[in-house]
Amino acid sequence: MIDLSRRKILGLAAVGVLVPLTTGLPRLAFAAQKVIDVARSPNCGCCGDWIEHMRSAGFAVNDRLVEDLAPLKARLGVPADLQSCHTGVVEGYAIEGHVPAEDVLRLLRERPSGIGLAVPGMPLGSPGMEVGDETEPYDVILFSASRRDVFARH
Repeated sequence: MIDLSRRKILGLAAVGVLVPLTTGLPRLAFAAQKVIDVARSPNCGCCGDWIEHMRSAGFAVNDRLVEDLAPLKARLGVPADLQSCHTGVVEGYAIEGHVPAEDVLRLLRERPSGIGLAVPGMPLGSPGMEVGDETEPYDVILFSASRRDVFARH
């Protein structure tokens, strides 16, 4: 048994050691969490559901409510026909719309050349757009300024 005084506990907590010691998780697990910045309309409920999907997959989400997303989408280079209801940025990639977390993780592993991933529109059954058992097929598009490729099919 480890004998820890109150002073030792506070000292360990201050340097970030206490949580990994008490949970048995390696400290690296906390440093490896991916952070995604998401801008969304304050009037959109499905965006919040997508954010919860990303959190469930282990992402830390910085959630910003924005009245006009058009300037951000233009600055990131998201083509008008690929736009959806929310825009994220993770490790330099744009994530547009209801992209599944598994595809974002694959993007970050493989690091293909491109601006980012997009799921145009709001397809039923995509993360955040679950309505009972209803689903429709959709593609996740890897896009750049001059090219588009199907990155995944769902």
